[in-house]
Amino acid sequence: MPTILVVDDDPHIREVIGFALQQTGFGVVEAENGEQALARFHEMRPDLVVLDIVMPELDGAEVCRALRRVSTIPIVFLSSRDDEVDRILGLELGGDDYVTKPFSPRELVARVRAILRRGKGEAQTAPAASHELKHGRLRLDQDRYTAWWQDQEMVLTLTEFGILRTLLRHPGKVFTRDQLMDGSYDDYRVVSDRTIDSHMRRVRAKFKALGADPIETLHGIGYRLGPC
Repeated sequence: MPTILVVDDDPHIREVIGFALQQTGFGVVEAENGEQALARFHEMRPDLVVLDIVMPELDGAEVCRALRRVSTIPIVFLSSRDDEVDRILGLELGGDDYVTKPFSPRELVARVRAILRRGKGEAQTAPAASHELKHGRLRLDQDRYTAWWQDQEMVLTLTEFGILRTLLRHPGKVFTRDQLMDGSYDDYRVVSDRTIDSHMRRVRAKFKALGADPIETLHGIGYRLGPC
């Protein structure tokens, strides 16, 4: 079973999350601060990180930046503030999702399972037929969860890949934010337009770094994939 790195300076929260994950069959590794989290990551190579934002030593934002320099591992942020600032900050840093404290351990486990299924489960159970999607210079390999613009690989988080995959399956079609969220999350929906907008800004920034901008915004409606 996958191993989850749980990072929080509160031992009670680590215990609650660890118990819920282990009851579902996950392996759990704990870290109580940012520096320890990075050390555990390099030692254990977990499959997903549950990461608190506010911590001693290195905070969650710095840990996420350090991880994103070397890995596309899924990251679920924990936030003690129930406002959009932490949520959007986490997603713009490269997080795949967020959970606001106090949270339901069952909901957290459901989100972890959905994100991991997008990364590994779907690829393992996919039929043998070709799973490449192409549109002009854009190409996605759905088995390996990789994307290319011409011959340049794009490094995407799983959620970013899910959004781009949804757009690429129907080039030119306008997708609402809810439709993009449904295409990116399997078992749940995060009800926030700003969440999708945050992910989309990251995807578009990665395209622009390659000299491209194929995603079009239709204000008040949603997004579509234009000519590539």
